[in-house]
Formats: sequence, structure tokens, C-alpha cells
Amino acid sequence: MRIVTWNINSIRIRLRVLKRMIGKLDPDVICLQELKCEDGVFPHADMAKLGYPHALVRGLKSYNGVAILSKKKLDPGDARHMCGRPDSRHLVAQLPGGIELHNFYVPAGGDIPDPFNNVKFAHKLSFVSEMAHMFEMCPPGKRILVGDLNIAPLDTDVWSHSQLQTVVSHTPIEVEHLWKVKCSQSWVDAVRHFVPPDRKLYTWWSYRNRTWPGEDRGRRLDHVWVTPPLEGKLKSAQVLREARGWNGTSDHVPVMVELAI
Repeated sequence: MRIVTWNINSIRIRLRVLKRMIGKLDPDVICLQELKCEDGVFPHADMAKLGYPHALVRGLKSYNGVAILSKKKLDPGDARHMCGRPDSRHLVAQLPGGIELHNFYVPAGGDIPDPFNNVKFAHKLSFVSEMAHMFEMCPPGKRILVGDLNIAPLDTDVWSHSQLQTVVSHTPIEVEHLWKVKCSQSWVDAVRHFVPPDRKLYTWWSYRNRTWPGEDRGRRLDHVWVTPPLEGKLKSAQVLREARGWNGTSDHVPVMVELAI
């Protein structure tokens, strides 16, 4: 099974690049974030034409929103309104073999890394804390966590560790909060399972980067994790870096993990 996660940054204007990605990776399941559309206008017919007739969607007008697309029938799980907000940032599907798939879109957190002076940053920390608590309350099992987590935890997940320690997405407090999520189920970083942690790896490049790849100032904000019972099922991982250079694309690129299930 091939699972892709991608912050599509507006599904309805990215159908062409979505089709291109499918041609490259041929995933069985696609998890999208930042749909920027309400459920009623989600392009289900277009998804079916692309080979994904089954979709779980939690949309929202103009921003946020998550979806899970599949070639085969999906059973919905219990999605949460994180931090008590109906802002469509979490979705759950039940996959074959008793596997629970979680798709998250963590808040970006604004520009000031101070929860007392930036309500957006405070919300981000609360959101990630709730993720940790939620999984701490779950019994061990077969789970996959994917999404735009908006945190680059390793020094090699950013173009300059020294310059970005005070920049939202790579601050010590965010990394500490994400580490608690990772410990909650002893999650395995499925991409770093194949790519050594001392190697630079990015999934996002700012739109301010006018040329591609330019100075390659990226960050790894998009992740795929699995619980220990699935670690032995991991077959491969791929970051479709080239997608950032496609015309009319998102500022994030697709990340794919293949499992023998």
C-alpha cells in the first residue's frame, strides 16, 4: 500500500498538479491538507476520474480542511475537533488489517514564537499537546499518522539550524511538544527510517523563493509516522522534491511511504 500526504494548498486550483503527482507515484491512499473548500463543493467527481472514488472530507470555506482519498472503500474513524474548534484539521480512516490512519493539519502558529504575545502560536502548542494526550489515552495498535505538522524537528530538517531556532516551525518549544507526540505511541518516523537523520531533507519551500531550487532554503514540515507493529512493514519512502518546481504547484511537496500491507 502506497500512502501519500500532501498539503495541496487549495484543492480546486491544483487538480492538474494532483493528476501529475498520481501519474508519478500511483498511490493507493492520498491524504490532503489545506483544502480551502467546503464539503459541498469538494470535487468528488474529479477525484473519481483520477481513480479515487472513495473520499472522506472535512472541509472549510477559504482555509484549512483535510481529506483522505482512496482507490478502495474507506471506513471513517472518530475525527476530533482539536482544541474544541470546528476548524477541520483532523480526519481518521480505518484501513485494511485493522490499521487506523490519522491525517492532521497542525496550525502554522503565526510569526512570533511566544504563546503569551501570539494567540496563533499558543493555539499551535495547545493543538500539539492535545495530539500527545489523545494518543497517550489510546491502547497500543496499528496506526499511521500523516500530515502537515508544521514543525521541522531535526537540525537537518531545516536549511540552517542556527538561524531558524527562533523562527516558528523550528523553535525548541515546538520540537519539545512534537517529541511528546512521538513518544505517546513510540511512533517511528517512516521517512527517516530510510533517510539517515544526518542528511538534509525538506518538504516545503516558501513562495518567496522565486527560483527553483534557488538557495534550497527548505524545511521538513510534512511527516509520516507509524507505530511499532508497522515498522517491519515499511518498504520505501519518497519525497517528490521535483513537484515544487511544477507550474502552479503548492509550496509543499508530496511525501509517500509504501508498506507491505
